[in-house]
Amino acid sequence: MSTRNVPWWIALIVWMGLSTYWHVCKIKELCADPVTPQVVSEAVAMEALRIQDTDSLVLVSEGNFVFLKSGADAEMSQVRNELDSLVVYLQEHPGKRLALVGRYASVETNTTTFPDLGIARAESVKQYLVGQGLASGRIATSSMILDSLSFHNDTLRGGIDFIFKEPIPETEEGLANAQRFESVFKPIDLYFPTGSADYINTDANRQFVEEAQRYLAENKDKKLILTGHTDNEGDDEINMTLSRDRAEGVKKQLMQLGITADQLVTDGKGETQPKESNDTPEGRRANRRVAIVVQ
Repeated sequence: MSTRNVPWWIALIVWMGLSTYWHVCKIKELCADPVTPQVVSEAVAMEALRIQDTDSLVLVSEGNFVFLKSGADAEMSQVRNELDSLVVYLQEHPGKRLALVGRYASVETNTTTFPDLGIARAESVKQYLVGQGLASGRIATSSMILDSLSFHNDTLRGGIDFIFKEPIPETEEGLANAQRFESVFKPIDLYFPTGSADYINTDANRQFVEEAQRYLAENKDKKLILTGHTDNEGDDEINMTLSRDRAEGVKKQLMQLGITADQLVTDGKGETQPKESNDTPEGRRANRRVAIVVQ
């Protein structure tokens, strides 16, 4: 073949290839669409903040609190308006009290002076509310360990629950009678008359003890946990001892009712786990208790 014809042959082959492509792909539409890599953007789901007191108050924000992993200081720029509205609501309802529950995970490290990171986070929010004019005694803080917490880039979004409470009863008898029995697996608090080692009997705690006694008799591997608590007045070590002694006193009373000693476990937390604020006499009275629960 003459070299002078080579260009013509190349042109012919290109023309045949292009014609075939046009006929098959464009006219017959038999060619598959080119595969385009998909770019997936990572979306971070943020739990919306919701503060609700029955139908009286409903505050919702698309944003939420932000905490660094193992951090206690709340970044609250996204929810400041809702918090300010909450302050106004509580000022207009002076009988209402607020409980803040801080969440934390066991993988986090508590470097604060508080008993755990959950309480530290709740206290961070409490300090803001107090700074806006709420009385400290109206706000109680507690914690909840929750290993299902989700961290994104070592950041927790959310982490605070809001619970509204009615006024605290003004006597130990009122506190005892305010307790409600739901299940032996849900703690119930025992209260004591001033100067007495015997707890105040109520229909609710009598039902609890009867149900617990029946359940423990059928489940020898289960225990009734008795945990003593105090207010924050006095020496920390003395309060710890006092809380343990009060739990031991309840243990003796329950043994007299027929629950065996090996199924009764006592513990004392002193002032470290208040259920109400220690800033008021009513709150301190509510904190002097023994909590009982089956585990």
